[in-house]
Amino acid sequence: MNTKQLVLASILLLFGFSLAAQDEFTLVKVGDTAPDFTFETAPGKTMKLSDLKGKVVWINFFATWCGPCRAELPHLQKEVYDKLKSDKNFQLIILGREHSWEEINKFKTGQKFDMPFSPDPGRKVFSLYAKQNIPRNFIIDKNGKIAVSSTGFNEKEFTEIIEKVQGLIK
Repeated sequence: MNTKQLVLASILLLFGFSLAAQDEFTLVKVGDTAPDFTFETAPGKTMKLSDLKGKVVWINFFATWCGPCRAELPHLQKEVYDKLKSDKNFQLIILGREHSWEEINKFKTGQKFDMPFSPDPGRKVFSLYAKQNIPRNFIIDKNGKIAVSSTGFNEKEFTEIIEKVQGLIK
């Protein structure tokens, strides 16, 4: 094997390991029942995921310091929330991993978002779905099953997720 072939083989091997490693951090898979959780919709006001059964639910995990998250959130605002916020069959839940209400509200105001954000201090909700890596999106169908699980931000994949959500809402 020459040097070029060795380098290419090494890159492919590392890429394969990174894909496998990324998947091992996901604790729930498509088709699984979504783990139920309670989250705050406002300070002191809570809701459970199970309260939303019968709706398509988009769960997004992000952090204010995460570059790919910051790239994804404007798309979530314009292409998802702005278009679906009045649809009674849809709910968006955005959870700030390891963030407080103060941090979430400062970020939301600074970025001029009007989507609903909630804190996930201590990764209580995140830890039900994954071990690491953000942004993460989980689409829950009307029966409470995971229909989509994605990690990272890619515009093409994001568009495909939106199409899947639109199909699930119908």
